[in-house]
Amino acid sequence: MKVEALPLEQLRERTSEKWREYPADVLPLFVAETDFPLAPAITEALERAVRIGDTGYVASRTPLAEAFAGFAERRYGWSPDSARMRSTADVSMGIVEILRRVTRPGDRVIVTTPVYPPFFDLVEEAGAVVERVPLRDTGSEWELDLDGIRTAFETGARALLLCNPHNPTGTVHSAASLESLAEIALAHGATVVSDEIHAPLVQPGTVFTPFLNVSDAARAIGYAVVSASKAFNLAGLKCALMVTASDQTARLVRGLPVEVEWRTGQFGMLAATAAFSERSDPWLDGLLTTLDDNRRLLGDLLAAHLPTARYRSPDAGYLAWIDLTDLGWGTNPSKRILREAKVALHFGPAFGVEGACHVRLNFGTSPEIITAAITRIAALDVPGA
Repeated sequence: MKVEALPLEQLRERTSEKWREYPADVLPLFVAETDFPLAPAITEALERAVRIGDTGYVASRTPLAEAFAGFAERRYGWSPDSARMRSTADVSMGIVEILRRVTRPGDRVIVTTPVYPPFFDLVEEAGAVVERVPLRDTGSEWELDLDGIRTAFETGARALLLCNPHNPTGTVHSAASLESLAEIALAHGATVVSDEIHAPLVQPGTVFTPFLNVSDAARAIGYAVVSASKAFNLAGLKCALMVTASDQTARLVRGLPVEVEWRTGQFGMLAATAAFSERSDPWLDGLLTTLDDNRRLLGDLLAAHLPTARYRSPDAGYLAWIDLTDLGWGTNPSKRILREAKVALHFGPAFGVEGACHVRLNFGTSPEIITAAITRIAALDVPGA
């Protein structure tokens, strides 16, 4: 059964970033929050915690890792070892803490642009330096530039921060490309840290390969950081897992200061455990059906109202990467769209120089809001509008 978005008037009661950054006349389709009700199992877990006052520090032993291991087995055919996981506040924090320990100040870390804008800041926070190796655009899809990555490692890069599924393009990297990436990194004594926060949102028919499940090489040099926050809209509750698959990488994560784990939110742990349980599988399947309909609707609306816009339906997630170059609205068209159409989209250039003339649109909402947004934007392209 599909998961339906909440009505706009109810959404405007929310106090999160999506609904408080802009005035009420703006349709917010920028930040990666969704407009759906929580999965029932999550609501039940949080309501019970409030009822009994279960609001203390997160425990040193929780059911979260076991819940994720079961989820990974059901959804990806992967059996990670729950003993080789450790929680923290969010995926960004997990990335920084790992990078701090696999690089030295000034080391170069590869990011595959266009990419989630905080990646640039996270590398710098860890004391390293960003090295950009853009995705290759084949004309029909995006893929890792393995030759460029190899060259970067040959010239001294020490790690690669992978986004899989990729934000903003929605690309799910193939098992073959991930296997090659792992071999390249291993040959150069480098590390791969894989942000897999969008993995639960891979559409049926597309195969998601967890990096740590691709090969022995990947298990030897890789770390994954995962969370229920994007699929289940739990970002504000602060919970993620750092996952490892070898004795050496597990030892590094176990050696992190205890405060790294204590930053996990108690509500985040409870909500994520419920999200990863079998009880939430039907809700997630319904959400994927809704998002599949929405990504197709967006394609139809763009074809009908903004035919010069270039859009590829994403393999995963609810973020659309749209090239508006041919509209001639400048390198950052989101500014005009916000000012004149009252639709807030994420600024393309924030994702790297490859994002010039692009926008990122969040379609994790109702068909009515998507339709209204594209209608407003299309009106800007009418002569004299």
